[in-house]
Amino acid sequence: MPDNDPVIDEGLNGARHILVLPDRDAAEEVAEALPERFRAAHAPQLVRDALAGEDDAEDAQWLVVVEDPAGELDPAALAAFAEEYEGWLEAE
Repeated sequence: MPDNDPVIDEGLNGARHILVLPDRDAAEEVAEALPERFRAAHAPQLVRDALAGEDDAEDAQWLVVVEDPAGELDPAALAAFAEEYEGWLEAE
């Protein structure tokens, strides 16, 4: 078997959704509201995503990472939710 074959986990049928928000405040609000609004089983994670070549915190986007192991969350609804906070759903 070649070393570069992709690894496929047959037991994994869920998804990971990444909402990109313009600032930390928006990301924190989304992360707080998301579990109740979408009945998400897992608490979302906040991640700071500095833009390439930028060291200034003002130039950072914030990500809200939502694990969806059962694949139950509607990507269109998540995208609309992110848009309410001037963000978007990142396509993986």
